[in-house]
Amino acid sequence: MFETLPSQIGAAVAVCVTAFAFLKGDEPERIGAGAYILAFLASLLVQDTGQLDGTNWRLLCIDSVMLGVYAALVWKTDRAWPIWVCALQSVIVLSHVLTIVDVRPPLSAFYAVINLASYGVLVAIAVGTFWAWQDRVAQGLE
Repeated sequence: MFETLPSQIGAAVAVCVTAFAFLKGDEPERIGAGAYILAFLASLLVQDTGQLDGTNWRLLCIDSVMLGVYAALVWKTDRAWPIWVCALQSVIVLSHVLTIVDVRPPLSAFYAVINLASYGVLVAIAVGTFWAWQDRVAQGLE
């Protein structure tokens, strides 16, 4: 997974955003970032680099659980960023569904959608963390 420079940069960005969320975010940001990093590590463990077609059911399960976590955050919090994260995670899950219904998207398009949506999730978590941090600073709590 980490044999290319883009994958190493992506992992570094994920670690930096989750560290920022844990240091400066409130509880929803910490839950979202913690779920993201756990899913990131779990997907590293279950991915099969030799599988070039068909549905990767283990990754689908991980992404579906993440969709459930983010949907629960949307339901339980009054923040805006979980809505964006939930929408992007829905795109990831639906890209897996495309392989189930045998639409046969090109493999490069499949991975591009998943990677871009994952970066979008990280951006939404980072922006939500920044807003939560700035709200606490404006209230004089930090």
